Amino acid sequence: MAAKIKKGDKVVVLAGKDKGKKGTVLSVLPKENRALVQGVNIVKRHTKPSQTTTGGIVAREAAIDLSNLAIEDPKTGKPTRVGFKTLEDGRKVRVAKASGETIDG
Repeated sequence: MAAKIKKGDKVVVLAGKDKGKKGTVLSVLPKENRALVQGVNIVKRHTKPSQTTTGGIVAREAAIDLSNLAIEDPKTGKPTRVGFKTLEDGRKVRVAKASGETIDG
């Protein structure tokens, strides 16, 4: 099945501590049904110093469940569901259900 959320998409968080925040998808983990979103679900990790990095408390993004994310509508900027449509030239594109706008060019 085709992915509804891909790397580089603009998404809106629907649930959790970061509800309402917008961000860009950094990576998608399809086997775990999760995604990393820039600036969302920030956690602090206590890291030991190694040869390459200094130790200390590092803030980084943690994976968030895909069910808590929705694509941002290209027209309105609000969260929308995703559908699929086949164009005349045979390409299959993602479409925003709310506005009917195509998501990938």
